[in-house]
Amino acid sequence: MFEMPNFKSYNYDQSSMVVINYRDQLQPGTFEYAIHHLIENKLDLSIFSPNYSNDNGGRKAYDPAILLRIILFAYSKGITSSREIEWCCETNIIFKALSCDTVPHFTTIAGFVSNHASEIEALFEQILLICDQQGLLGNELFAIDGCKMSSNAAKEHSGTFTELDEKQHKLRRQIKYHLSEHQKLNQQESKNEERIKRTEQAIKTLDKAAKKIDQFLKTQSPRMGQGKRPKEVKSNITDNESGKMTTSKGTIQGYNGVAAVDKKHQIVVDAQAFGEGQEHHTLSPVLESIDAKFKRLGISDNIYATGTVVTADTGFANEKNMKYAHENNINAYIPDNRFRSRDPKFCNQKEKYGKRHQDKKQKYSVHGKKVIPASEFNFDPVNLICVCPAGETISHRGVREDLYGNPKAMFEGRLMQCRNCEIKHQCMKNPSSADHRKGSGRQVSFILEHKRKPNYTDWMKHRVDSDKGKLIYSHRMSVVEPVFGNIGTNKGLNRFSLRSKKKVQGQWQLFCMVHNIEKLVNYGRLAA
Repeated sequence: MFEMPNFKSYNYDQSSMVVINYRDQLQPGTFEYAIHHLIENKLDLSIFSPNYSNDNGGRKAYDPAILLRIILFAYSKGITSSREIEWCCETNIIFKALSCDTVPHFTTIAGFVSNHASEIEALFEQILLICDQQGLLGNELFAIDGCKMSSNAAKEHSGTFTELDEKQHKLRRQIKYHLSEHQKLNQQESKNEERIKRTEQAIKTLDKAAKKIDQFLKTQSPRMGQGKRPKEVKSNITDNESGKMTTSKGTIQGYNGVAAVDKKHQIVVDAQAFGEGQEHHTLSPVLESIDAKFKRLGISDNIYATGTVVTADTGFANEKNMKYAHENNINAYIPDNRFRSRDPKFCNQKEKYGKRHQDKKQKYSVHGKKVIPASEFNFDPVNLICVCPAGETISHRGVREDLYGNPKAMFEGRLMQCRNCEIKHQCMKNPSSADHRKGSGRQVSFILEHKRKPNYTDWMKHRVDSDKGKLIYSHRMSVVEPVFGNIGTNKGLNRFSLRSKKKVQGQWQLFCMVHNIEKLVNYGRLAA
């Protein structure tokens, strides 16, 4: 015979009062305490005052100190949604303590982040100065890298002006079709009201999209690239400062968040957002920003004159950047993409570990078959003659410099040659391009090594290939990659939620500010 259980009694219809001191919830040594202490005692928030002009009337505004507290704490927990931050202010005791039991509307929270980019940048510098005052900056080595992330702009709304114009005409044709369908439906004796409504809605949607493209084409100018031979790049209707970028996870429409990180405690010394996928355009702006920032804060009159090492990965390497580093006496170590292949330690890497991405489709392939490489073409560098695998001499299109300053001989098969070629399906990525007069034949290029004079890229090769250069560059990954890991994985930043370069940069600096404050918590001396 089993005995009956005996439970404690409970009653949901009872009231209780819990006395909570909000300051007691902010315990020294925690991130929330650090935020509170910095805002109360260290940071100058008067920079926000010019944005408020409600002294003589109007509703009282939320104190920027309160909004900054809850936003920084939310970002530290991986919460970026303004609606979720509002909910946390209603339900979470730490958020209640930081906000003094106020609940800002989600639009107020979102507006604070998007409308105060300049003030956020000033706060970032103030935090950086505090890090320097507490000895967290070593100024021995700066590692630079970027992280490409989507923003609040659809890549489907991207294209050159020609492509956007064609899209607009396509939308107009669709509208014309739906109008004719709508007319037919109205003339029918037994009218299908539901179908008529759907047709009307489709016309409105298509017309809105067409007008948006038309307005963009009339008010904007084509967006040009930053290469030696600038050509038009894809514009975006919703955010024309964002860029279409290729990442390991596919093509995105967004920004490249670039950060420069100090080696000693992995403090972010500079954080900027760029709407270009090519990182080599971002190096000089970042280096100039660091120098100007350190002068402004009184950290150093010329940080690069002290011998501070600057290192970045191969994405930042081109002839222009190497020249910039040389002329400005910057102690830089930035390898080119052939850095590993020149190192004897990696000469047998492919045989030992196999090729990277073996399971992926070859880049230059057609229907699963590898395209004939340029190495199979017979190239005469003296007479600048090139003979294709089919035995045809293809046309010389001149000599151009690549990103590293190397002259390259350019060749292209004539249309009639490639059109009637028996092996064009093995030779060309897109064989059909040779079938119409506006197309092109197979294109190949060859580096003219023997004609090239020494350049700044050679100077950098000599530096990074030395034992000292290899040792210095080996520190890059351990300095900068953990920062992106912390912000991306721990803080949950996988996309920017704003539009325009200025606003996105403000959000990126907020996350980097959170990272720096965490370093102050772990290694700084914040008063208890």
